[in-house]
Amino acid sequence: MSDENNTTTIQAEVEPTLTTKMPSEEKTYDEAGDYEYESDAIAREIANGVDIENGKPNPFVFLLTILVSFSGFLFGYDTGYISGALVAMGTDLGHAITSSEKELITSATSLGALLGGIVAGTLADVLGRKWVTIGANTLFVVGAGIQTGAHSVWTMIGGRFVMGWGVGIASLIAPLYISEMAPSRFRGRLVILNVLAITGGQVIAYAIGAGLETLPNGWRVLVGLGIVPAVAQMVMFVYMPETPRYLVRRGQIERARHVVRWIYSSRDGAIEEEVVIRKVKLLEIYNNDQHPEWSGYRRFRYSLKQLYFVPGHFRALIVACGLQGIQQLCGFNSLMYFSATIFQVVGFNKPTAVSLIVAGTNMAFTILAFLLIDIVGRRRILLCTVWGMSAALVLNAVAFHFLPPDATQSNPWAIVILIAMMLYVAFYAAGIGNVPWQQSELFPIQVRGLGTSMATATNWAGNLIIGSTFLTMMDRITPSGTFGFYAGLCLLGEVFVFFLYPETSYLTLEAIQDVLTDGFNIKRANQMSRNAKLKHSAARCEAAGDSKA
Repeated sequence: MSDENNTTTIQAEVEPTLTTKMPSEEKTYDEAGDYEYESDAIAREIANGVDIENGKPNPFVFLLTILVSFSGFLFGYDTGYISGALVAMGTDLGHAITSSEKELITSATSLGALLGGIVAGTLADVLGRKWVTIGANTLFVVGAGIQTGAHSVWTMIGGRFVMGWGVGIASLIAPLYISEMAPSRFRGRLVILNVLAITGGQVIAYAIGAGLETLPNGWRVLVGLGIVPAVAQMVMFVYMPETPRYLVRRGQIERARHVVRWIYSSRDGAIEEEVVIRKVKLLEIYNNDQHPEWSGYRRFRYSLKQLYFVPGHFRALIVACGLQGIQQLCGFNSLMYFSATIFQVVGFNKPTAVSLIVAGTNMAFTILAFLLIDIVGRRRILLCTVWGMSAALVLNAVAFHFLPPDATQSNPWAIVILIAMMLYVAFYAAGIGNVPWQQSELFPIQVRGLGTSMATATNWAGNLIIGSTFLTMMDRITPSGTFGFYAGLCLLGEVFVFFLYPETSYLTLEAIQDVLTDGFNIKRANQMSRNAKLKHSAARCEAAGDSKA
C-alpha cells in the first residue's frame, strides 16, 4: 500500500465519525429483537465543523474538577483513618477488638460500597450526576456521625456500612462526571485529580491519626472531621451544572449548549455560537434517547440487554471490570486498611507514623501519574508498572520469611519490608491505582451508567474480599504466602492488560466506542492514539504561532 493510502487510512481512524459508522448506525438490540439503522450523513457534516477539543478549556473546568474531587478525598480519608483507628481505639468499643472484628469493621464499608456502586449508575441516569453526588454526601455525613458516637463493635460496623454506600456511589459518580465534562485532551489528567484527592485524603488522615494516636478517644475526632468536607461539597454542588451529555440525553438542549460554552470558552474569549451548536448536535446524534416514553424499569432492561448483547458494549464491560478487579485483587487496599497493624507486627514503635510514609509515597506517585497519563498513555503505563508491583510483593514475601518473630524496627528485614511496600505502592499509584477510574470513557452514553456501575461493583467486590480475608490469610498461610499470592495475581493482571486493554488517550469518548466495535483492536487503538496526539500537538503549535502573530 502506498504512503498516501496509509495516511488516508490513519486519518480515517483518527476521525471515525467522518468515515465509519456512527454508533446509532450499528445494530442495536431492541425490545422486540429488531435492529434499527440510522444515516450518518448529518453526523459527518457536523463533525467536520467541530474542532474545539484541541483548544484550552475554561479554568472553570479545573475548578469544577477540584470540587468534584472532594468525593475522592472522602474516600481516601475513610481508608486512611481506619488504619490508625483500629490501633488506637483499644477498648473504646467495650473490649479489645479481635482480628476478625477488625476485618468486619473494615469490610463493612466495602459491602456498603459494593451495593452503592451497583445502584449508582442507574441513579445517575435517572436523577442526574449532580444530585446523586449530593445524596452520596448525605450518606457520608450520617455514616461518620454514627461511627463518631459508637460504643460497640456493631454500631461501628453499622456506621461504616452506611458510609460505604456513600463511598461506593461517589467512587462511580466523580470520575463519570469529570470524564463527561472534560475535553478529551485533558480527560485523563482531570480524572486523576480525583485519584490524587484520594491519596491526599489518606495522607491527611494518617497525619491527623498520628497526632491523635495517644489522645483518649482521639480516633473519634479523626472520624468526625470527615463530616466537614462532605458538608462543604454538598452545599457547593447545589450550584454546579449537569454534564452536557446527560442534559442532551434528557432533551435539555439549550442547557447543554450553555454548559458547552462554559467548558470550551478559553480565557481569550467565548467560542463561536455555531461551533457550540454543532458540538451539541453531535452529542445529540451519539447520545439521543430514542425511547423517551419508556418507564425506568423498561429502560433498565433495555440497557442491560444492550450492555451484554451488543459486542462493543460487552467488550467495554470486560475491560472495565477486568481493570477494576486487578486494582483490588492485587491487595493494595489491604495494605492501606491494615498498614498500621502490619507495621506494629513488624516491630515499629509508631506504626501509624510509619504508615504516613507509605501514604506519602502513594500521593507522590499519583502526582507522577497525573503528569504522564495523557502523554505516555494508559496502556503503556500499566504494562510498565504492574510487573513492578509483582516484583515488590515477592520481595515483601522474602523479607517476611526471614523476619524473626521478635523483630524491632532496627532489624534489617523490617527495613526491607518498609522499602518493598514503598516500591509496591509507587508502582501501584503510577498505574493500576489510577487507570481503572477512566472506566466511563469506555462506554457509550446509552449504557454508561449501568456499565460503570458494574465496573465499580467489581472494584468493591474485590475490596470486600481482600478486606475481609487479609488478616486471616496472614494467620493461615503466613505473611510470605499472602504476599506471594498477591504477586501471582499481579502477573495475571499484566497478561490481561497486554491482550485486552486498548489505548484510549487523546481519543474522544465517541472514538473509543468505535475502537471496541469489532474487537479489542490493540494495534488500531495505538495508531489512533498516536495520530490523535500528533493532531493535538499540531493544533497547539498553530495556536502558539497565531498568538505570536
